[in-house]
Amino acid sequence: MKRSSRWDIFCTVVDNYGDIGVCWRLARQLAHEHGRRVRLWVDDLTPLARLRPDTDAAREAQNIDGVDVRHWPKDFPATDAADVADVVIEAFACEIPENYLAAMAQCKRAPVWINLEYLSAEAWVEGAHGLASPHPRLPLTKHFFFPGFTPNTGGLIREADYDKRAAAFDAAAFRASLGLPARREGEFTISLFGYENPALPGLLDAWAHSAQPITCLVPEGLLLPDVQEYFGHHETLMQRGHLSAHAIPFLPQQDYDCLLWLCDLNFVRGEDSFVRAQWAQKPLVWHIYPQADAAHRVKLDAFLARYLEGLPAETANAASYFWQAWNEDGDSAAAWPAFHAALPAMKAHARPWAERIAGSGDLASRLLRHAEGR
Repeated sequence: MKRSSRWDIFCTVVDNYGDIGVCWRLARQLAHEHGRRVRLWVDDLTPLARLRPDTDAAREAQNIDGVDVRHWPKDFPATDAADVADVVIEAFACEIPENYLAAMAQCKRAPVWINLEYLSAEAWVEGAHGLASPHPRLPLTKHFFFPGFTPNTGGLIREADYDKRAAAFDAAAFRASLGLPARREGEFTISLFGYENPALPGLLDAWAHSAQPITCLVPEGLLLPDVQEYFGHHETLMQRGHLSAHAIPFLPQQDYDCLLWLCDLNFVRGEDSFVRAQWAQKPLVWHIYPQADAAHRVKLDAFLARYLEGLPAETANAASYFWQAWNEDGDSAAAWPAFHAALPAMKAHARPWAERIAGSGDLASRLLRHAEGR
């Protein structure tokens, strides 16, 4: 076994599913594809139990899909140096417990210590990726690792069998598993996953008055109550004009990929579903996690600049206008017609974009190379 055979990943749950979604995918890929022994420390296992239903949120320790899943208690127990992993990842700027950090400093050979950062398309990320940060008191050095969209970043999570699973996807069977009727002639299918948004009722109105039938699939989550309020009832199937909205159960990660493959347009939120929607090679709309200092606006603009590069100005403007309206509580209904007209071009753009970002390598493989190099 190589030096980096044991990995500890520490994750605090901030955005319900985004943080743990990324960490779980990474832990599972390191164990399944690369044969690493992985412990995933999580301060709240409830969201993981939604993403991976075999998880028991009340258990302190359990093995799931080859990953040693541990509850991260507030009072972290004293740790012996022999129990410290070869590679230690603190995900999204969470702080490793002091007891564990002290044990790291006692190791004869210091573990590889990585701060896995949030995803951003901003230009400065390339310069910050891989930078070292010596601990002010202990003989330890942390390195910053930035996921990203270019070869000079850490890449994005993507499993080796992703293309195989996508090629084997049976749309009709998946629709049936959700209790949906067969696809109607001319139907346009949308998945709607996001944060609460005052722009939603106006957009639903625009879809209800659409010239073509629209089926909107709404997973259990923050937007579903607002959709139900718009229709005035809490039924599984809601209908108004040419819009049919279906409330569907919260989906485990593997099934969520299927939902993205099924739909013609995917509304996503946070980081995990945002990346999965790009791999699905379908048009998408990203609801970025809002930040009090409005830093999310800069991140949104940075991604749009990369994502829309090379598209005709009319298409790029329509997409940018709609994304900005959806993220800034703007008039999404007014922005919808132009965006809808641009969707064929966006669909054609989705495949080369996915191929381009896949060419930078996947996150797990790049983390392994970083660890082995140290």
